[in-house]
Amino acid sequence: MSAFTSKFADELIANAAYIGTPGKGILAADESTGTIGKRLASINVENVETNRRALRELLFTAPGALPCLSGVILFEETLYQKSSDGKLFVDILKEGGVLPGIKVDKGTVELAGTNGETTTQGLDGLGERCKKYYEAGARFAKWRAVLKIGENEPSEHSIHENAYGLARYAVICQENGLVPIVEPEILVDGSHDIHKCAAVTERVLAACYKALSDHHVLLEGTLLKPNMVTPGSDSAKVAPEVIAEHTVRALQRTVPAAVPAIVFLSGGQSEEEATKNLNAMNQLKTKKPWSLSFSFGRALQQSTLKTWAGTRQDTKTTLQLANELIANAAYIGTPGKGILAADESTGTIGKRLASINVENVETNRRALRELLFTAPGALPCLSGVILFEETLYQKSSDGKLFVDILKEGGVLPGIKVDKGTVELAGTNGETTTQGLDGL
Repeated sequence: MSAFTSKFADELIANAAYIGTPGKGILAADESTGTIGKRLASINVENVETNRRALRELLFTAPGALPCLSGVILFEETLYQKSSDGKLFVDILKEGGVLPGIKVDKGTVELAGTNGETTTQGLDGLGERCKKYYEAGARFAKWRAVLKIGENEPSEHSIHENAYGLARYAVICQENGLVPIVEPEILVDGSHDIHKCAAVTERVLAACYKALSDHHVLLEGTLLKPNMVTPGSDSAKVAPEVIAEHTVRALQRTVPAAVPAIVFLSGGQSEEEATKNLNAMNQLKTKKPWSLSFSFGRALQQSTLKTWAGTRQDTKTTLQLANELIANAAYIGTPGKGILAADESTGTIGKRLASINVENVETNRRALRELLFTAPGALPCLSGVILFEETLYQKSSDGKLFVDILKEGGVLPGIKVDKGTVELAGTNGETTTQGLDGL
């Protein structure tokens, strides 16, 4: 079916394309008062308006952070808040070339007739609210539907209800000038494997795009914010390359090429996990008609939150950290570049050296690293290199630190911090990872 004609059509298409600019992403700073209260409580900071505003100001004014972002999703309170010097946050974002967005849903409630599944509230009065938000400076919106994987979940009833809720929200947003971010989040909770997650993701996305078509939504003026396809939180982890393959395949099968960009939610992943997985997707050599970027919340804020701890006493350090987290997430995920994992332990690299009859001594390990890092034309293809601790402090044959060689080549050095795996007591040979002591 053809999309509806809106007086905002050209603006919607332009804004959706801008938000999907390769190399940039979205900061999700739209936590409700209750949710941000839990985060503040984790660092023993009171949940009052002044502290919420101070944290937002820290995130939005970190030097160098805004050029790495194309959009920031705000909670309604933040849309009207001002910085400590009296400037609206919306104006700060716009001056930094960042489009302000707004969370418009009212949270989830249990869906009658299901086994604890949910539907999202907020359609009542949505048109009037969108009109008000547009006048306040917002140019896109977010609505989160939540689905879970269980023995018989998600049910067809839940999938249909949430898909049509997202579609109704999307067309109302477009009628009022806001680019709708369509967010059908499939929770990571459970012991399911990655194949089950992929199958459910395909079912859910197919239903969403059927509903969007039925509601005549202009796809060129929308964005998709899906979960990555991963095993359940109670299952063994898999490599980023495996996640990338399953995620991109699910998207290829369900998401029309008219959609300009897909911005992934972090889904509770750590900064490192979310960034590695997104990077692997961008490195995948396959057909991707949409740009792939991020719309992260916790994965961009958690380290900043802990460093700040609400005191403002270490603002300079925290601003630098916030800046680096956002910039590095965008840089490492640069399309056409990737990460070299050169973090083998002494024992593992010893096995590789033994396979070519080379002794496992420091000089030989260093020589191999130098060969990798100084090969002509190699560094321009990389955005990051993961190092083993020994290599972090090693120097090349001419006395230059490998870290400095990488930096001069435009490559971010990383470090392996775990201490390997040991058998997990009470299991059938399953493992747990060591290394938290003193981390």
